[in-house]
Amino acid sequence: MNFNKAEFYTSFGKLSQLPKSDRVEIAFSGRSNVGKSSLINKLLNRKSLARVSSVPGKTVTINFYKLEGIYLVDLPGYGYAKTAKNLKREWSDLIGGYLASPDRYLELVVQLIDMRHSPTADDLQMIDFLIENEMPFVIVFTKADKLKPMERSRRMAEFAKEIPYFDDIVSVEFSAQTGEGVEDLREIIEDVASMGIPEAETEKELPPQVDGSQEENGDFPGFLTPRGRKQ
Repeated sequence: MNFNKAEFYTSFGKLSQLPKSDRVEIAFSGRSNVGKSSLINKLLNRKSLARVSSVPGKTVTINFYKLEGIYLVDLPGYGYAKTAKNLKREWSDLIGGYLASPDRYLELVVQLIDMRHSPTADDLQMIDFLIENEMPFVIVFTKADKLKPMERSRRMAEFAKEIPYFDDIVSVEFSAQTGEGVEDLREIIEDVASMGIPEAETEKELPPQVDGSQEENGDFPGFLTPRGRKQ
């Protein structure tokens, strides 16, 4: 697969705009400022194909990149603390709605987590969601170059305690600065792409969607409502 031939395809701000999927899709998910755009640019050997928002938490679109018969799908960054509640509802609608759509050939979710820190509540909600709905995913730990070897070892040991079923999840340590992890992630994408669209899609139970309602205390519950994380 020639990752240099990727190109921006289209961008949508509403679920109603999404056309029916016609090829394998690999989605990239993560909180705002986790380095998602930098990862996509490094992966595709481009400097600014995926653009970084100048204001964290303000970009609420799903961006599609075309790459040799597949789509790489950049989901909105979630979890920025200063984001208004109405934008958090838009995250909920777009992310939850996209993942729940029966019309997508979504074969893999690449979940990004900043290696320097423990996963956020939203990160864990997303992981719970993917596990409980049996959606294939890998975890990519970004900004690995920011940590010294001992710090990295310590963080990986802590992730094993913080993330459910960690030993069963494929993970990649990644740096957009040094290129560490790029080839590993490319191999994963190539493996998924090589399987193509299943000849016969079986009917899937749809994951639950957040309806945008508020909790009793008035706080928006987040982009996905956890269904009870396994201990």
